[in-house]
Order: sequence, then C-alpha cells, then structure tokens
Amino acid sequence: MKLYYSIHEVAAMLGPGVNESTLRYWEKEFEQLAPRKAGRGVRQYTQKDIDLLKLIYHLVKEKGMTLKGAKSRLAVNKEKTDKNFEVVSRLKQIRQELMDMKQALDAFTYTQMEELRIES
Repeated sequence: MKLYYSIHEVAAMLGPGVNESTLRYWEKEFEQLAPRKAGRGVRQYTQKDIDLLKLIYHLVKEKGMTLKGAKSRLAVNKEKTDKNFEVVSRLKQIRQELMDMKQALDAFTYTQMEELRIES
C-alpha cells in the first residue's frame, strides 16, 4: 500500500462522475479534507483522505445529497455516517460476490450438473 496517492489516482479510484476538478472543489467545501501539498502544489492524498472522499462520494453521488447536506451530515454525526457507509459498502461487496457465484453457476450446463450429482 502506498503512503500517498496523486489526485489523478484518487479520481480514478472513485469512479465515474469524479474528476480532478471535482476533488479540488470538494477540498474547498469540506474543511476535513486537506491533502498534503508537495512542491508546486501537487496534492498527495493519504488513505484517510481517500476514505473521507469515498464517504463524500457516497453521500453526494449515490445518495443524492447536496454538498450542504453532506457537510451537515459529516459535521453532526460523522461516526454514524461512517458506520452506515461501511454497512452499505460491505453489502455491495457481498452482492457482487453473490453475482459472481451466480454467473459461475450459470456457466455450468445441465449435463455437467448431472455428472456432478452422479459423482456425489
């Protein structure tokens, strides 16, 4: 795991709808977000910064909150918001694992399933 990530890497991690200018804008809007700046103002994001950005992304892009609403949510009850985000993230991961299993099972033909049943 790297200690610092570039703004380009972080934008790619967050996915569609987030580019470098979005990250710079969020940095101005959310005082909790303060990536380190190296020479010539190059931003260096830590894992903590990335986790906060993922939470902001979840609130703004996935839940449809306004920036004002997301700022308020983070200011009022960040711990509860973090826990809810962790639960949602874990459920998405479980859903993906189940979809992958279903796809793997769908790849079996009826004949292959019969052969497996007979072998058991």
